[in-house]
Amino acid sequence: MNPENLSKLPLFNKNSFVVSIIPGLQKEEQEAVEKRGCQVLTALKKLSKDNEAWNLPKAQPPVIAVLGSGGGLRAHIACLGVLSELKTLGLLDAVTYLSGVSGSTWALSSFYTKDGNTEDIEAELKHRFDQKEWDFKHSLEKTVEAGKLENYSLTDFWAYIVVSKQTRELQDSCLSSMTKHVEEGTLPYPIFAAIDDDLHRDHKEKAQNPWFEFTPHHAGYPALGAYIPIAHFGSKFMEGRLVRPEPERDLSFLKGLWGSALASLEEIKNFILDQLLSLKEKLNMTHLHLKGERFYHESTEVAGWIDSTGTIVEELLDLAMTYIKDPNAPGILEKLQVLQQKLEAGRRGDDEVSETALRWLAEMAQDWNNVSPEDQGKFLEQLVQCFMKLEEHSGLSSYPRLFFKDVMSEILDTFKVLIKTGVCCFKWEWGTIYNFLYKHGDIEEKEMSNRELLHLVDAGFAINSPYPLVLLPARNVQLILSFDFSAGDPFETIRSTAKYCHDHKIPFPLLEEAKLKEWSAAPKSCYILKGEKGPVVMHFPLFNIDTCGADIQKLSETYDTFKMADSYTLDLVTQLLRLSKENVSKNKETILSQIRSMASHRLQEEQRNE
Repeated sequence: MNPENLSKLPLFNKNSFVVSIIPGLQKEEQEAVEKRGCQVLTALKKLSKDNEAWNLPKAQPPVIAVLGSGGGLRAHIACLGVLSELKTLGLLDAVTYLSGVSGSTWALSSFYTKDGNTEDIEAELKHRFDQKEWDFKHSLEKTVEAGKLENYSLTDFWAYIVVSKQTRELQDSCLSSMTKHVEEGTLPYPIFAAIDDDLHRDHKEKAQNPWFEFTPHHAGYPALGAYIPIAHFGSKFMEGRLVRPEPERDLSFLKGLWGSALASLEEIKNFILDQLLSLKEKLNMTHLHLKGERFYHESTEVAGWIDSTGTIVEELLDLAMTYIKDPNAPGILEKLQVLQQKLEAGRRGDDEVSETALRWLAEMAQDWNNVSPEDQGKFLEQLVQCFMKLEEHSGLSSYPRLFFKDVMSEILDTFKVLIKTGVCCFKWEWGTIYNFLYKHGDIEEKEMSNRELLHLVDAGFAINSPYPLVLLPARNVQLILSFDFSAGDPFETIRSTAKYCHDHKIPFPLLEEAKLKEWSAAPKSCYILKGEKGPVVMHFPLFNIDTCGADIQKLSETYDTFKMADSYTLDLVTQLLRLSKENVSKNKETILSQIRSMASHRLQEEQRNE
């Protein structure tokens, strides 16, 4: 563990801390929601002043949830527009829960870290895209730091390199830092969605356990009622007890975990190759610079060390680039042999580190075609580590050694994490985290307690909207405002949720497939779905005939969910914010009508229980 991170560790007593497995809401959520209820009642009174008199409940207001679907960067921007307009119209104050999948979680992260100040959030968003801001150096530093973790996976790379560029921001704060306004009830209670990829792949048709949620207080499996404090997410547990704490992961990492559905193997590999080439160019420039220094010509020992080090690292970079392109490329064996020769030629005396590296090279050259790409990559990673130790024990402590040290250290650290990322590519390993239910005796499902590691990914792989999390009976949601930013059919989330609810006997409005197809052909801005039991669902497709007219297809292509941030101009960002806001403002009265109906229903329930 990095000593700098020790201060970030939550205080704990490992002998007393246990995993929480209880039905219903966690204590912290229950208290926050109760306080939020007072704020909601106040908001309903304000809303009713602008309309004809409402019959309001005295104690228990209707529980309203706003959902944001996945949809990459367009979901991120459009969801911010929705939140902004809901706040402007006074509707957000009547909402108890905010929940999102994928790109919408990026918007929620910004919303809560900025304490719900949508004006500032919008201004910053526009500025970042107008100036094309992205701190690549900081992003790479965060990736290198994450590469030192035991459970590094493609999620770390995706979070710090891709999602940070998409959103034009790195968020160093943690989810637990959002508690203040949530606990005071001044902001809705947030729920961020993910799924357990191992379980989802094994049980796609009737998967309930795979849904995993994050809040400012906890993380865990709602279907099991199994949670840990969010500050301990990523720490090591065994038999229900905390055995090794780890620092809480930052929001940048979590945004990568929540929003990984659009990941591309080719895109990741191309980035690795570009960075390896960049390292090679940096190495050559540094080498040329040192050759022009006086000390290079005054000491044959120094000159030999600089030349040898530069040559060996260059050969390592060439080997790595060939490996990333094709682990079975015919030229790899030859490159291993050349590297072996260069390392042998650069030896200074009988040092154990060089001997180890040469022995590994000889063994790997012989066995390369008989091992998996993952093992090949791990060997390269070990070789880089070995070379780093070799340089540490070089015996050269003069000025040129110090001059070269920082550059070489940066090159090798970056090199190592790129190789580690390449290994994850070949395994396609995402969201690796310690399983807090490992060897837990009170969990009947052995598939939950037998695994030491979990792999958590974008919930959009299951359903591209977080319905399963807000439909928990304990949350008692009566009205759902579902904003859909998905690619393709804007009713697929509704269709998938209806099937999920049918499989798990959860009340949800019945849907006719013929109706869904009819709506999808020319979607309106709002649909109201009601069943005999369960919540009323208001569904809002982003691109619809009410706000987009005949330009639905054109706008869908302009804001394709696979488009990267570089294709977004300030005008495009501004237009998308405007469209998403119009979706809310055009339906203000319809939303108010449903809220009024829910409030009246809660009043009737109170009167029956008196």
